[in-house]
Amino acid sequence: MAKCDEEVGTLGTLYVVSTPIGNLADITLRALDVLREVDLIAAEDTRVTHKLLSKYGIETPTTPYHQHSLGQKTRQLVEALASGKDIALVSDAGTPGVSDPGYELITVAIKNGIRVTCIPGPSAIVTALVVSGLPTRRFAFDGFPPRRKGERMKFIASLKNETRTMLFYESPNRLLDTLQDMLAIWGDRQAAVVREATKKFEEVHRGTLSSAIERFTERKPKGEVTLVVAGALECENHHNASNLDDEIQRLLAMGMSERDVARDLVARFQIPKRKVYRRILDIKGDPKDD
Repeated sequence: MAKCDEEVGTLGTLYVVSTPIGNLADITLRALDVLREVDLIAAEDTRVTHKLLSKYGIETPTTPYHQHSLGQKTRQLVEALASGKDIALVSDAGTPGVSDPGYELITVAIKNGIRVTCIPGPSAIVTALVVSGLPTRRFAFDGFPPRRKGERMKFIASLKNETRTMLFYESPNRLLDTLQDMLAIWGDRQAAVVREATKKFEEVHRGTLSSAIERFTERKPKGEVTLVVAGALECENHHNASNLDDEIQRLLAMGMSERDVARDLVARFQIPKRKVYRRILDIKGDPKDD
């Protein structure tokens, strides 16, 4: 078979192909071309992948590649690549290799001199970040929090001073426990819960950790969940006034009142109320003081 892009000796190519995170229309033309032309598709769940392939009339053979089939299956796929076969690696949703088994195949292929290239596309992380309303200039993805409470509490505590916006994947069944642990350790930070992104019943809850707890206590969450939480303010750790000003401006731009902004920052970061009000009034150019 002709290589999907350019010939690379006698070795095959591993194509890391991004697939839709919910809406099957969210796939690139290049991704469809590659899925049609490769010799084999290694899929996290072949049943999920077959729905996508069926929609676009793609009949390329598939083989399962998931967390329970690593090791020997990885070796088999690398051997196929070494013999000249082209393989597409796909996950159930989004870009393979991020919090899924694809990472092992990618690293082993690289170590064996196999060409690895990515067909970019949907990402649940970036999708959640840009709709969250939280700062996007610097962010960190921390995968799934640990399932056990003790380990989860240690994990959350280790991130207390992280100043970047933080993103997590979480099971809907553990979302409330994680939110409650974050509230207990970090205080009531700004947060967004993005559920079923790009699907018919997409939901984005924007507010604080406590408001998210209230929301999902009233209505049990379902489906895929990405959690976005504001990082610690630099002023919390270093009393950096410019970062306090940035946060005040962001909250005011969201439509929060002066009183709500002050209440939020005082509760989250133990900043004196008078200091917060003074900065709010200075930023708004109001000569009055609290």
